[in-house]
Amino acid sequence: MTIAIIAHNGKKAEMVQFLNENRSILEAKDIKLIATGTTGQKTEAAGFEVEKLLSGPLGGDAQIACRLAEGKVDMIIFFRDPMDKHPHEPDIFMLMRLCDVHDIPLATNPSTAKLLMKAI
Repeated sequence: MTIAIIAHNGKKAEMVQFLNENRSILEAKDIKLIATGTTGQKTEAAGFEVEKLLSGPLGGDAQIACRLAEGKVDMIIFFRDPMDKHPHEPDIFMLMRLCDVHDIPLATNPSTAKLLMKAI
């Protein structure tokens, strides 16, 4: 199973905390993580193996969307910061739309992400 992880700047620490809290599930199920740039760096610094793509504003969201459309992503955990503006909003909306088109589970907050982890 491949899970894509993305976190806006104000949510990166929360993402790392979430991953640490779910480390046993991620390791037991042999889950592959892919991430946008800085989220991937922070995840790697926390001791996780992760494939790092471009930063979101530089095309990382679009790279994940491409993999999703190719059937190479099984779930997305995207901790969005709804209180901030993001220059790459069109890419974010495209990614979310493709999750709906391809019926891919998408968590945009820790509560939903926890439910998805329990389902694994």
